[in-house]
Amino acid sequence: MTTYFNYPSKELQEELSRIAKAIVAPGKGILAADESVSTMGKRLADIGCENTDENRRAYRELLFTSDPKLAENVSGVILFHETLYQKTSDGTPFVEILKKRGIIPGIKVDKGVVPLFGSEDECTTQGLDDLAARCAQYKKDGCDFAKWRCVLKIGKNTPSYQAILENANVLARYASICQSQRIVPIVEPEILPDGDHDLERGLKVTEVVLAAVYKALSDHHVYLEGTLLKPNMVTPGQSCAKKASPQDVALATVLALRRTVPAAVPGITFLSGGQSEEEASIHLNAINQVPLLKPWALTFSYGRALQASVLRAWQGKKENVAAGQAELLKRAKANALACQGKYVAGSIPSFAGNTSLFVKSHAY
Repeated sequence: MTTYFNYPSKELQEELSRIAKAIVAPGKGILAADESVSTMGKRLADIGCENTDENRRAYRELLFTSDPKLAENVSGVILFHETLYQKTSDGTPFVEILKKRGIIPGIKVDKGVVPLFGSEDECTTQGLDDLAARCAQYKKDGCDFAKWRCVLKIGKNTPSYQAILENANVLARYASICQSQRIVPIVEPEILPDGDHDLERGLKVTEVVLAAVYKALSDHHVYLEGTLLKPNMVTPGQSCAKKASPQDVALATVLALRRTVPAAVPGITFLSGGQSEEEASIHLNAINQVPLLKPWALTFSYGRALQASVLRAWQGKKENVAAGQAELLKRAKANALACQGKYVAGSIPSFAGNTSLFVKSHAY
């Protein structure tokens, strides 16, 4: 077996590293606004809004035209394909709005999960076939980073070796292709919170999955300094009778990362995984307070945990746009403090701060 290969050119390494570091700059994280048309429809339905092109566009305009000081806490926004090409009501492209504010546009590039034949209801993620061409176009259209989500489930016999290996390799192929097109890949192996497993099992499964992912990234010669990781926090299953404190969740999460994630990775941008807005902030804060060496920036890449209050305050009404934007600024500030270990629980109340956002077998 040959070990000969080439890393990307110095110029490409520097570009990828610069983008990755900017995304996880101190006190900043990511707004994940990459919901698909159908998922956005569910969000709109929750507030009694019809799932129309205009309603989706108007909501994204609310997010992206919030007070420019949002950029103090949000470094990047993950867009969906539709959103990348939408404009404000006065005709300004969303990408232009974001860039003017110093926020880096990113793009969701996977094409969704599909069943993994022969498994116990496990899945893999599709979209590799034309990924290079799509990434080349997205880079031209203003995107500097991408996101690809793989999903694993904890059960009696899952995740299986088959699912772990398949999803690790898919993530590595995706990351390699992104880097070839000058796009920073965010690698997202999400272990769903569904189930009755305890914290210890969640920790072990997270370790095994992350170890497989980084072995695959190494096998595919991915330049780690030009990547980011978007993992789940380690929690007990939603149906587990024994709950865990924020400190327990934080320690388990940091242990899993220390045992598997190379120090070369610039940052880890956690997904919220169905936690309430307040839980997601409290857990992120506790993670940053764990008294162990943490060589990466530990920050957020939240969708529901940044937007639940925004949607409820907005209600699809023009007169409520400012109220919705105020909620976004509040949650962004709370999480910016949390990624520095400075958030005080309950200090930034929001419209839906303690509302559970758990969705069984969540799909985007």
